[in-house]
Amino acid sequence: MRGLSSAQVAGLAVLAIGVNLDATLVGHLLSVAAAAVFTFIAFWRFLLVGLTLQPAAKPPEPERFPLYTIVAALHDEAEVVGQLVRRLAAIDYPADRLQGFLVLEADDAATIAAAEATRRPDWLAVLIAPAGEPRTKPRALNHALSQATGELLTVYDAEDAPDAGQLREAAARFASDRSGRLACLQAPLRIRARVSGTTSPFIDRQFAAEYAALFEVILPGLARLGLPFPLGGTSNHFRTGVLRQVGGWDAWNVTEDADLGFRLWCEGWRAGVITRPTWETPPGDFAHWLPQRTRWLKGYLQTWGVHTRRPWRLGWRGLFALAMTIGVTLLSAAIHAIATAWMTAAVLVAAMAGLWPQVPKFSVGVMLLGALSAWLVCAMGAKRSGLAYGPMQMMAAPAYWSLLSLAFAHAFWRLIREPFAWDKTSHRSDPLDEAAPDGLSAPHAAAPEPVS
Repeated sequence: MRGLSSAQVAGLAVLAIGVNLDATLVGHLLSVAAAAVFTFIAFWRFLLVGLTLQPAAKPPEPERFPLYTIVAALHDEAEVVGQLVRRLAAIDYPADRLQGFLVLEADDAATIAAAEATRRPDWLAVLIAPAGEPRTKPRALNHALSQATGELLTVYDAEDAPDAGQLREAAARFASDRSGRLACLQAPLRIRARVSGTTSPFIDRQFAAEYAALFEVILPGLARLGLPFPLGGTSNHFRTGVLRQVGGWDAWNVTEDADLGFRLWCEGWRAGVITRPTWETPPGDFAHWLPQRTRWLKGYLQTWGVHTRRPWRLGWRGLFALAMTIGVTLLSAAIHAIATAWMTAAVLVAAMAGLWPQVPKFSVGVMLLGALSAWLVCAMGAKRSGLAYGPMQMMAAPAYWSLLSLAFAHAFWRLIREPFAWDKTSHRSDPLDEAAPDGLSAPHAAAPEPVS
């Protein structure tokens, strides 16, 4: 992992010199700046909600369906590989225009055996990634990219249930692009109820609302403004030639998707969104949720570090988008628990003393404005994705946001100790899919039941 750039070192040096000269003044200026930043973030969220109130017009289907490559990189997924094959077989796209790869690691004997034993459509092949380092999903995806012949390419995860018409919509959007600069489209990811396995209703519901806010409001709003954004790890659709041109995925970044969204922008390309969703299961209880969120935040730290080494490559609009997505996520996760603990302690101490809480009114106002904007984005995203998000979920949200601070601390420590280690999320098969054992007889995917 490379060290800090001269620009990053200079910024830290200025801060250190300022603290050394007058720590009180610097602390005051930082607190004022933080209040201004979080006020701006709140109004930015209100703007994104407003931008996405009207749905975008859907383009007509293309006259010619381009060859499409579907890639799913799997590791230790013997239990769900048959389920994934059934879901991919249900995609509504001309079969003679499809190429697909299940990319597996050479030493993953169980998943290889399960994939070979599953009856697959003719266009879907098993592809073994050669041995090497790092052992990450993006490295496996790059191997598949080297074998892809499709004009377009999409990525799915082991637990995904994509809408049957997703490829058709993406192909239509690419065909209708008049600018010639549209390189990627992100489908919304929606969380459905886990039928079996370890669950946590509190985490599942908050995780689903978090996804809804991101994929139903924030990313569509950024797309309408023509700004770059961090891609989701699945259900992104690319022009294959452009993906090769920018070097594919960064095999050392544990959120390779977030990094790729901004690398495309640096090369003059842009990203958009489509409406046909992909359904996923929530990670489950705290023991499964924490590694997943740790990996996300560790990868966001990596991405922030990479793209602030030479921030001028992004331009002011790209740098603004980086700050309002990656930067805001990291900053919020870092201080959620601190702010919540400060507010709770102030109220409890005052209550025990029989006094009115002595807290700065402006700071409390900023916190409430931020919470209101976050609730609104979650509520709007939940409405669009069919989730229940009412007063109980809103009251529980600060506790979930505080858990993100724990994940951030864990991510920061792991970045130092094990920067490239991949915290894999375990997946369980869905019993509702077991009615189609041969892998080819499943009907087109219907919308699974969302978390409520």
